[in-house]
Amino acid sequence: MGSLIYYGHSAFEINSDGKKILIDPWITNPKSVTKPEKFKDVDLIVLTHGHDDHIGDTLEIMKNNPKSKVVAIFELANYIAEKLNDEHRAIGGNMGGPIIVDNIKIALVPANHSSEGYGAPTGAVIITKEGTIYHAGDTGITSEMQLIGEIYKPDIALLPIGGHFTMDHNEAAKAVEMIKPKVAIPMHYGTFPVLYGDPEEFRKIVISRGLNTNVVILKPGDKYEFNF
Repeated sequence: MGSLIYYGHSAFEINSDGKKILIDPWITNPKSVTKPEKFKDVDLIVLTHGHDDHIGDTLEIMKNNPKSKVVAIFELANYIAEKLNDEHRAIGGNMGGPIIVDNIKIALVPANHSSEGYGAPTGAVIITKEGTIYHAGDTGITSEMQLIGEIYKPDIALLPIGGHFTMDHNEAAKAVEMIKPKVAIPMHYGTFPVLYGDPEEFRKIVISRGLNTNVVILKPGDKYEFNF
């Protein structure tokens, strides 16, 4: 059985195939219910892009977990390696075929956003034995989501719905229509007033469109278990 835990904003922990994977671990975000020093036995950290609210507490967590590695677009991975003064703990790749780390496959995919000078923004598809999870990162809606759905067939899609900087709840519902995941989990909303997207409206729109996707709304600290 795999599981994921939501920590607010875009931060998640995935436990699958015996690995603990963090995505965009801004654990000190205003909605978080835990602290970076609480994280132990972290294997991988996946970063979607170079904004501070996504790099977050990566360096502190990696210093506290000396066996952990980071996976990110090439330029961002190099930045993390420089900050750690250890090139062996940063795995840089680019968009295309999955990066393979300890039997976990991580495909970096396009995102329609910016990235503060650290290479292109991405989403990430994490492929494990228990399920395939697509974390869209920060993105506006893009037709490439249909290709992501066709190629990787995500079981779970973690989608930003906040608006202003990313898709809002209406655009994210259209993304669900293109990706066709079994489960959609909204993220990147409510952290600040400007992120106005409403998870209940997101759910209502998905249902109204007759989509065969279960919308699961998680509060920070909530766990969702899966085995597809």
